Amino acid sequence: MRIAIASAIAAWGLDDDLPPLLDACSRAGLHAEVLAWDDATVSWRRFDAVLLRSTWDYCERLPAFLDWCIDVAEQTRLFNPLEIVRWNCDKHYLAKLAEAGVPTVPSEFLEPGDDPAGFAEHGEFVVKPAVGAGSRDAQRYLHDERGRAIEHTRRLLDAGRSVLVQPYLAGVDERGETAVIFIDGHDSHAIRKGPLLARGGAATNHLFAPEAIRPRVASEIELETARRVVEALPFARPLYARVDLLPSADGPRLLELELIEPSLFFHAGKDAADRLVAALVARIKTTGAPGGH
Repeated sequence: MRIAIASAIAAWGLDDDLPPLLDACSRAGLHAEVLAWDDATVSWRRFDAVLLRSTWDYCERLPAFLDWCIDVAEQTRLFNPLEIVRWNCDKHYLAKLAEAGVPTVPSEFLEPGDDPAGFAEHGEFVVKPAVGAGSRDAQRYLHDERGRAIEHTRRLLDAGRSVLVQPYLAGVDERGETAVIFIDGHDSHAIRKGPLLARGGAATNHLFAPEAIRPRVASEIELETARRVVEALPFARPLYARVDLLPSADGPRLLELELIEPSLFFHAGKDAADRLVAALVARIKTTGAPGGH
């Protein structure tokens, strides 16, 4: 069985998940190749499946990436599938999950053409694009920095980008962010991320902001919340998912749900890479012929 692991030219050599994933593929008897989604010379039809991994620049050229996903899905099996990619590539999904009863970080969206000063007042808050990854173009503001935040919002809107404004949940500064990783619909392991957005800091202009990561045992309420997120999805369980939670006075709240190209931090979960590969093989064997969108 031949597997393509999709990365990006810009991400080459940066994905710490790849060595354990390749080792797991080898143990399972799979032939796996790491290839860039934006390498036009690759023939994807020669693989039994394409596994999305470090395609970390997709949000900078989303139409081209979605066209590529459509093309791949017509030639072979894509994981996570095209339906999930389309749904998860825009953070408007947070509003849909909130409507379904999932406890999310309160999220307000502004669309191109809206008043860039039209978002609610907050003591401390974050402005970021609705299509974005790696904390790029995301900044944290105090109430008296609202003028700077409005200009940030204006720049994004003028570029034709939707904007997401959220209150800053200060508990993350002390307790960090919890990411619960799911494999084949089951919670596998968890990590702690340190706070990413410093007060007064500038938005990163790198592929992703530096992260302080260490293993964490998720609490029962964090696991319960993360499971609620996955159960609320409007499609069959994804092959992999990462549920990013922030602490609040009312319990854990969903910050983001990562279903396209999240780091899965295999080092923090015993045999996690092997479980992902086993689930991938099982899906390949039970999935019908590729094609259609």
